[in-house]
Amino acid sequence: MERAELAGWLRLSLTPGIGDGAARKLLAAFGLPETVFAQTDAALRQIVSHAQAEALQQTPLALQASVDQTWQWLQAAEANGVSRRLVTLGDAGYPASLLEMADPPLMLYVLGASDFDLTQLRNSIAVVGSRNPTPQGATNARSFARALGDAGLPVVSGLALGVDGAAHQGALDAAGDARRLATVAVVGTGLDRVYPARHRDLAHRITLQGLIVSELPLGTPPLTQNFPKRNRLIAGLARGTLVVEAALASGSLITARLTSEQGKEVFAIPGSIHSPQSRGCHALIRQGAKLVESVADILEELPPLRTSGTANAALSNGQVGNDASASEDPLLDALGFEPVSLDALSARTGWSAAALQAKMLELELDGHISRLPGGLFQRTAST
Repeated sequence: MERAELAGWLRLSLTPGIGDGAARKLLAAFGLPETVFAQTDAALRQIVSHAQAEALQQTPLALQASVDQTWQWLQAAEANGVSRRLVTLGDAGYPASLLEMADPPLMLYVLGASDFDLTQLRNSIAVVGSRNPTPQGATNARSFARALGDAGLPVVSGLALGVDGAAHQGALDAAGDARRLATVAVVGTGLDRVYPARHRDLAHRITLQGLIVSELPLGTPPLTQNFPKRNRLIAGLARGTLVVEAALASGSLITARLTSEQGKEVFAIPGSIHSPQSRGCHALIRQGAKLVESVADILEELPPLRTSGTANAALSNGQVGNDASASEDPLLDALGFEPVSLDALSARTGWSAAALQAKMLELELDGHISRLPGGLFQRTAST
């Protein structure tokens, strides 16, 4: 992209009163932004209001600074095959799935491996959920994402704490050293910052084996109103959305609703009836989302993948979430899969509190159980 072309796109996005909807009308009528700004006032008024036409004939005050900042960001060198790109609505590399949305963004800032692009997401699955998942929820997110990756599906998520981060990690686990698009993080800030900061290392890994994407200008901080916009892009890029854990008032349910409105599949993992983090998933299932117990439940809803070699290999190797073989540990059998207190477990087994505490610590260190708030314990799905 040349600097003059960049300036045209940024000017269109920065013009007061010209939202994405008006901008798309102008582009449809006149072509590229440079052509839009070459139009007469009378021609512009055929497409937009008088006030908008007047605004288009004025140069935004912030334009020069924005052009300088974005141009410098695009030109900055990256190591290890990582590139910086600006994909506009008119580019061949603009993802077709976003064009089917009611409000596709004018531009997408993209940071990541130079040999990957957003057109490779045709069979991707979004994995979203709580920022504060239970230990089992975090394990499920990572395990399902890895299984999806093993089946050849890139994972799309939002780089948030909790389920999002676990999903990205699982997708990267599946890719290993293979050179393929593992995961895409759609963020709610400018790409010149990482939010949350504790995911800086994870973001770096994603740029090596995936992409980080934002529609927001460089310098945009983490503002609350931008995250629902981010969620619509997660839904738009992916072929379907898996919700791992979510409370009833959750941004993940926004992503699920947008996925459904776009005519795509919504999947949800059920959980304990006692966990607030399961209620959002249960609500989705009541509304028609597919209840998911294994990744096979997702793959069977994607017809072109039914005969895919990678998908069939993943299915034949046994999927995350499938019933494991019967446990040979009587304490694990007594624990079941619901959260349980030490007192309740003592009543079930007849073991003393001291004996239980010693055995539970052993099981926890071996990764067979998780310790929950309130003195509760829960068996992990892998045992």
